[in-house]
Amino acid sequence: MTGDQVFITELDAYLFGQGTHYEIYNKMGAHLAEKDGKNGVYFSVWAPRAREVYVIGEFNNWNENEYRMNRISDGGIYDIFIPGVKEGQLYKYLIISQDGRKLYKADPYANASELRPGNASKTVCLDGYEWGDRAWIQKESAADHLKEAMCIYECHLGSWKKKNDGTEDGFYNYRELAPELGKYVKEMGYTHIELMGIAEYPFDASWGYQVTGYYAPTARYGSPKDFMYFVDYMHRQGIGVILDWVPAHFPRDAHGLANFDGSCVYEYADPRKGEHPDWGTKVFDYGKTEVSNFLIANALFWVDKYHIDGLRVDAVASMLYLDYGRQNGQWIPNKYGGNGNLEAMDFLRHLNKIMNERFPRAITIAEESTAWPAVSGVVGENDSLGFTFKWNMGWMHDFLEYMKCDPLFRKGNHNKMTFSLMYAYSERFILVLSHDEVVHLKCSMLNKMPGEYTDKFRNLKLAYTYMTGHPGKKLLFMGQEFGQPNEWSEAKALDWHVAAEPEHASLQQFVKRLFQLYRSYPALYTTDYNPEGFQWSNANDYENSVFSFMRYSGDGKKSLLFILNFTPVERPSYKIGVPDAGKYRLVLDETGGSGEVLTSVKADCSGFEDSVLVNLSSYGIRVYEFQHQKHKKRNLQKGKRRHKNKK
Repeated sequence: MTGDQVFITELDAYLFGQGTHYEIYNKMGAHLAEKDGKNGVYFSVWAPRAREVYVIGEFNNWNENEYRMNRISDGGIYDIFIPGVKEGQLYKYLIISQDGRKLYKADPYANASELRPGNASKTVCLDGYEWGDRAWIQKESAADHLKEAMCIYECHLGSWKKKNDGTEDGFYNYRELAPELGKYVKEMGYTHIELMGIAEYPFDASWGYQVTGYYAPTARYGSPKDFMYFVDYMHRQGIGVILDWVPAHFPRDAHGLANFDGSCVYEYADPRKGEHPDWGTKVFDYGKTEVSNFLIANALFWVDKYHIDGLRVDAVASMLYLDYGRQNGQWIPNKYGGNGNLEAMDFLRHLNKIMNERFPRAITIAEESTAWPAVSGVVGENDSLGFTFKWNMGWMHDFLEYMKCDPLFRKGNHNKMTFSLMYAYSERFILVLSHDEVVHLKCSMLNKMPGEYTDKFRNLKLAYTYMTGHPGKKLLFMGQEFGQPNEWSEAKALDWHVAAEPEHASLQQFVKRLFQLYRSYPALYTTDYNPEGFQWSNANDYENSVFSFMRYSGDGKKSLLFILNFTPVERPSYKIGVPDAGKYRLVLDETGGSGEVLTSVKADCSGFEDSVLVNLSSYGIRVYEFQHQKHKKRNLQKGKRRHKNKK
C-alpha cells in the first residue's frame, strides 16, 4: 500500500483507540508514500505520554532536531511525512519523555530491521511480490482442519543447517533454505513446518521468544520478500507454514517496547502484573485497547502479508494465570478474587474470533501447559478461548517418563501410557516432542531411551509408532527423525553427519515410512477428536508391557490394529482380542516391513469374541489393517432404514 492511502485519518485513530483497527499495520510504522507531488516515507507511532517525538535516520545523518513529529490524536498518535526518504534506509524514533529523558526506540510497527547487533528499523515496501500459491490458499480455505492429516516439523532456521562460508553465523538466506528444506520435509512426509523465532529479536539464545520487532521477519536470514519467497515455495510444495508467536511477554531491551515513551505503554504499570520474575521480561497490558489492537493486528498481519497458515501461541499459561511464576504477595487477584487474568482471556477470545472470521484457513495453536478448561474450541461455546488446537503437554511428560524407564520398571509405570486416553477428547490436542524437550541437559530424544546403543533406536521407533497411533495431530522437532545424538543448540547445525550411519539411517527411513502410513490411513487423523475413533484391545497388560489398540476411520474402512511390545523380550503366539472376525494384514513392523496376514479365530480375549495370535519380537511393532465389519453393518442398517423411509 503506497500513496495517500497510508496516512492516518480520524477514523483510523478512533478505531485504534477502540482496539478494532485490524489492519492498523497498513497505517502505523513507515510506509512509502507521495505527498504534494513528492516521494518519501510516511511515519506514524503511538507514544501517548511522550513530550516530543522525532524521526532520526540515515537520511538526515541521525540529526535529532530536524524532523519533529506531529501529535494528531488525543490518544497519542504522532506522524510525519518526510520527502526524499527511500526504501532500505535505517531509522529510529527519538522520544522525549515527560521528565526530559531521550529514548531511542525502534519502530514497533517496522516491517524490517537492521541485522543484530544493530537494532534500528529499516524502511521497506511489502508490495510487489508475485505469489504463486493460489491453489494452496483455495485448498486450505475449504479444509476441515480437525479432520486433516497434520504432521508438523518444528524447525529453527538458523541451526537446521549452516554454511561453511567463513562467517561466524553461517546463516542461509530464506531463498536458499526454501528448496533444500522444502524437499526434505516433503520427502519425509510432513504436512507442515513450524518455524521458531521469525519475528525480529536481538539475542540469538532467546530462540526468537523475546521479540522486539513484531512486524519484521528477522534479518538473520534475509529480507521480507525473501521470507515471502520461502512461504510461497513451501505452499507450492504442498507444505503449510506455522509461526511461533509470542504475545505473552517482551524483553526489556532499551530500543524495544519496554517503557516506550518513558511510561508503561505496552506493559502493565504495576510490576505485580507487568513483569515476569522468572524471565526478567515485561507483560503486555491486555486491558489496554491499543495494546490488544497491536497484537491482534500483528497476528492477522502474518497471515495477510505473508500467507502464513497458522500461529502457535507461546506461553499461554503465563498469560492466563496472574500468579504464574510468582510467590504470595507478588501478584494481584482479579476482581472476583481469583488468579485468572480476565483481560488476557478476553484478548485471546477476541484474537481467535477475529482470526476465524477474517482468515478461516489459518489455525491457532495454544502452548498451554495446565488443565485450564476449554482452551480449544469455538468462541462462545463452553467459555472456550477459541484455539483451533492445544499442545498436549500432559501426554508428553507422561510419555517421556515412561520411555526413559528401564524396561524392567516399565510395568510399574504402565498407567503413564494409558492415562492420556482419559482426557484425550477434552481438547483438540496436538502431540508434541518439541525443542523444549531436547535442551538444558534434558538429553536428545535418542539418549533419553534406555539400553545399549541399538536398543535406543529400537525404543525410539516404538515411541514414534505409539505417538502415531495415539489420537491427536503430531509434531516432532528437527533432528529427532534421524536420532540426533546431541542436545540441540541454536549455535550449531544438526548432526547431519550421523544420518548416513546405519542405525540413524534406519530410524530416519522408519519415520518416513511411519509418516507415509499416517497420511495413507484416514483412521489416523479423521477421528482424532471423536471417541469412536479409538478403542483399546488391551490397556492393562502391564506385566508384559504390551499395548494394543484400534484406530477406526469414519467409514470403518482401512482400520488399524496396533500391537507394541515395550520390552526386549520375545512374545510368541501372543493373544490379542480383535473387534471383527476376518483377515488382519500387516502394514508396518519394526523393520518397516509388511505383508503378513493373520486370520482371527473364535476365542474370547479381553472382552472380544474374536482374537488373533501374534509372534511379537523384542521391542516388536505390529500394525495391521482390517475392515471394521461392525461399523459396516451399522451403516448398512442405516441405509436400509433410509431406503424404507423413501418407500
